[in-house]
Amino acid sequence: MSDPSSSLDREQVVAELRRKALWRRGLYFACVILSTLAGSYLMADVLRANGFTGIEMAILVLFTISFAWICTSFWTATIGFLVRLAGRDPAGLDPHKPVVLTARTAIIMPVYNEDPTRVFAGLEATWRSLQRTGEENERNFDLFILSDTRKPEIAEAEEAAWAALCNRLNAGGRMFYRRRESNIGRKAGNIADFLRQWGLAYDHMLVLDADSIMSGDTMVALAKLMQDNPGTGIIQTLPAPVNQETLFGRILQFGSRVYGPALVSGLSWWQLGEGNYWGHNAIIRTSAFIEHCGLPTLSGQAPLGGEILSHDFVEAALMRRAGWQVWIVPELEGSYEELPPNVIDYAVRDRRWCQGNLQHLRLLPAKGLHPLSRLHLIMGVLGYVSSPLWLILLTLSTIDILTQTIVGHNYFEPGYNLFPVWPVSKVSETISLFVVTIGILLVPKVYSLILTIADGRLRRGFGGTGKLLLSAFLELLFSMLLAPAMMLFHTHFVVATLMGRSVQWNAQPRGERGLTFREAAGRNWVHVALGLAWGALVLNIAPDFFWWLVPVITGLVLSVALTVWTSRTDVGQWARRAGLFLTPEETDPPRELRRLAAAEADPPAPADPAGLVRVPPTRPSAIMEQSLSTWAPPGGIASDRHGVAH
Repeated sequence: MSDPSSSLDREQVVAELRRKALWRRGLYFACVILSTLAGSYLMADVLRANGFTGIEMAILVLFTISFAWICTSFWTATIGFLVRLAGRDPAGLDPHKPVVLTARTAIIMPVYNEDPTRVFAGLEATWRSLQRTGEENERNFDLFILSDTRKPEIAEAEEAAWAALCNRLNAGGRMFYRRRESNIGRKAGNIADFLRQWGLAYDHMLVLDADSIMSGDTMVALAKLMQDNPGTGIIQTLPAPVNQETLFGRILQFGSRVYGPALVSGLSWWQLGEGNYWGHNAIIRTSAFIEHCGLPTLSGQAPLGGEILSHDFVEAALMRRAGWQVWIVPELEGSYEELPPNVIDYAVRDRRWCQGNLQHLRLLPAKGLHPLSRLHLIMGVLGYVSSPLWLILLTLSTIDILTQTIVGHNYFEPGYNLFPVWPVSKVSETISLFVVTIGILLVPKVYSLILTIADGRLRRGFGGTGKLLLSAFLELLFSMLLAPAMMLFHTHFVVATLMGRSVQWNAQPRGERGLTFREAAGRNWVHVALGLAWGALVLNIAPDFFWWLVPVITGLVLSVALTVWTSRTDVGQWARRAGLFLTPEETDPPRELRRLAAAEADPPAPADPAGLVRVPPTRPSAIMEQSLSTWAPPGGIASDRHGVAH
């Protein structure tokens, strides 16, 4: 029997959490709304000076949406900055609370045509780190390699590498390898198959990507947090990006590492137990996931119908709808991932995510979703739709300026006019609006730099104050130049998806890959041509406006050269020797990353898997049937049970 007093305590905790969430979100959204109204008022004041036209009204609407979007990040970072100054959020989960671990956790890594050497080197580093936490913790974990690999030669190498790793670590019967005959449902289907077969044997599953590394202390802390918080369904860590050698990868890695923690601390503060799930480096309560997180199959054909590609946001929404909390714990370190090495691979990944996120529009009418879950889905869509909105805003602004320049000011309105209507100048208001917008974009970066400089260990990890500030300036310059090209990439992705062009979901390139001029030109030539034409047109007709467009035009014109140059490993290595774009994980690598490098350099010789246990026995059929009765079948879930609008 359950303890009534314990149940009452949990209800009191949940009620207190709801009260905190109410006032925190009220404060946060009030700040966002008031800031947006103030910015929109400034823009309206500038535009209405000489009368509103239809184009200018459209500009105001688009500006308001875009300004609201950047305000959400500004206030999230502001809150995160204050939380980090205070140390931690007392309302969040405490990863340092002493707990005796008894729950069983399956570490699962879905793989699909990945490099076996890198995959199993990462698993070796992760498992050895777990062993260092002590046998009393290690015995509560098993590891599953869930292969969806389609290429026989890679599958054979995976199996041989698994056998070698089991022998090397004496982990037979603790590490298991399973390859599916058919990869129905992609990654989500792979995990679903694991849960059908073995999910009920484990209290939790800790989901890793093929490039994930996690320290043993972090894995144990996650399992203890889940065990100690019985109302929690998902706990998400903040993975630190590591191991990039190209200049692009190093810049991206540096920016994520410097600016990510404050932003995620802010998200955790106002989201509390209604956080989001990013698909990996997180721990999940298996029974709750089995019962509530079956994915619907959307009506119609891809790209907006069929199987859901970006499953993680949806799984978090379904988990929260069932009453389970979803937490982000930004204080937990020891969670690592790797990023794409060049602009093209980065854009290819975004193309998949764009289609998956646009599918989420179909799920917004679903019954019973928490309001914050709907907001997560909307924000995922805006992450890509904001680019075409920005492009339309720039286009309309250019048309408006060119029209005014060519037609000129109308000094006399229709009818009898004794005196002319003189043009009104709003230079000071325009400059004020520009300064405010730039401030909202840059101040969050300043917050993170202040936090980093104030922490001696972090400051040294980034190369010291001077190198940190120089790297931050160069990262800002690079981001400004990259933004116009990404705007056109994202606009193309959104339009292509809406026109019915579906993406192929292939294995993500993870190695260092330099790009040739021909490859970059094949992807970016439209950007260069548009930048040259746009710049020439404005410079010829409205040269004063040209200087406002210089950052956009420069980024487009230089996009091919920037793509090629930043994809080079030798340039990235030069930057590292110069102390630029350093991160703490490479200045003083943690044990897990040193072990990863050693395992990649000296992988165990392939071994014969004969005699090893590939998978453990399944649970008794009666218990499995209980699970299968609530888990979604491969084709999807019934709309009347989950309320999904088909």
